[in-house]
Amino acid sequence: MINNKNIAIIGYGQEGYSTAKYLAQGNNFSVFDDNSKSKIPEAYFKLPPNSNVKFYFGGDNPGNLNKFDLVVRSPGIQLNHPLLNAFVQKNIPITSPTNIFFDNCPSQIIGITGTKGKGTTSTLIYNFLKTKFKDVFLAGNIGTPMLDILPQLSKHSKVVLEMSSFQLIDLKKSPHVAVVLMVTSEHLDWHKNRNEYIEAKRNITKFQTNYDFTVANDDFAASLDISMASKGKILFFSTLKKVKGVYVREDQVISSIQKEEVVCSTKDVLIPGKHNLQNVCASVAVAKIFNVKNSEIKKVLSSFKGLEHRLQLVRTKNGVKFYNDSFSTTPETTIAAIEAFNAPKILIIGGSSKNADFSTLISKIASESSIKKIILIGQEGEKIHHLLEEVNYKKMVITRNKTMEDIVKEASESSKSGDVVILSPGCASFDMFKNYKDRGFQFIKFVNSL
Repeated sequence: MINNKNIAIIGYGQEGYSTAKYLAQGNNFSVFDDNSKSKIPEAYFKLPPNSNVKFYFGGDNPGNLNKFDLVVRSPGIQLNHPLLNAFVQKNIPITSPTNIFFDNCPSQIIGITGTKGKGTTSTLIYNFLKTKFKDVFLAGNIGTPMLDILPQLSKHSKVVLEMSSFQLIDLKKSPHVAVVLMVTSEHLDWHKNRNEYIEAKRNITKFQTNYDFTVANDDFAASLDISMASKGKILFFSTLKKVKGVYVREDQVISSIQKEEVVCSTKDVLIPGKHNLQNVCASVAVAKIFNVKNSEIKKVLSSFKGLEHRLQLVRTKNGVKFYNDSFSTTPETTIAAIEAFNAPKILIIGGSSKNADFSTLISKIASESSIKKIILIGQEGEKIHHLLEEVNYKKMVITRNKTMEDIVKEASESSKSGDVVILSPGCASFDMFKNYKDRGFQFIKFVNSL
């Protein structure tokens, strides 16, 4: 427990606010955020009574930084942030909400990371464990800050954490069970390079002991590389081959963790896409580590419809299915969306830049006969259009739409019964929308208004 400290919190988003609430009793603290005060949600100023707090916005600071005993870096703050560097030069200890949680958590932690699939896998694991244990919590990058649940935990609790590279980059401990999903490239607008991104992910396994477990995606080289840092028992999952862990063979999900057994049929899985079968295999592996019954696993899978903005079926209109995959912010996830359906497809792709490499996506589009039309949006739309022209792509490409209402109307007019319309942008959203949720909710709104 942290007491009687003068603490600096850098970054006052959701996790910064959670940290302030957690540390408010028994500490003095100052909050620093590069944004102006007007951009901070009003609710974030509601702290426990008698909280001794000072706020510094828009780059302001008190000048004398030596008075601080501890600095807490919120996950969105890069390690080379000027204020963070100033504290480093003064040798003031720096931690994070994630490190505080790991230092004080009395429970077993199941941590999940990867480029995509974290939310779906975390939620499935949470639902599996709830069938056996009474005291199960889901937190982390999925929406509930870790420190919000910390006071409720005991040694009997099980904690499922979705963990981003921002949370992992300076982590000093690893979870009891580390799940490493597909790892490609992401957030290269935040990380210095791909190597830093991979190294951040490695912390989820790096500090494990021989009492711990790693569950790794055997189909991705970077995931395997990260798993090798573990000193624990390493299990694998795959949709391509037999592994020591959980794998798919024909239409069966098979576990070899305790013994070779069929856990369920792939037909029991409601959520579409090959990539979601990988998420299912990872989740089943964790369930088997904790001896969850196959009947319970099957029951969860046959009722789980997926998360919002992740290949979410919005509506079927005149025989056309509209899917909201706004959470897709990398080319790899757009490829996964393309592969999820055999039906004729109208794709909505594009958005703001994350310095992504679109070459594999372009090759996929060029070779995919089921794609009828591509509707390109946002800043990256023109770039993708040029890349398609370079490979002499002959099918219809539309780039003129400026609003989500226009985009949905264009998609609807281009489709007929049996088609699927998929919003799977493969890019960030900030050029046209507040965030990926805003993008997805606008898509849902206009699809439902057709």
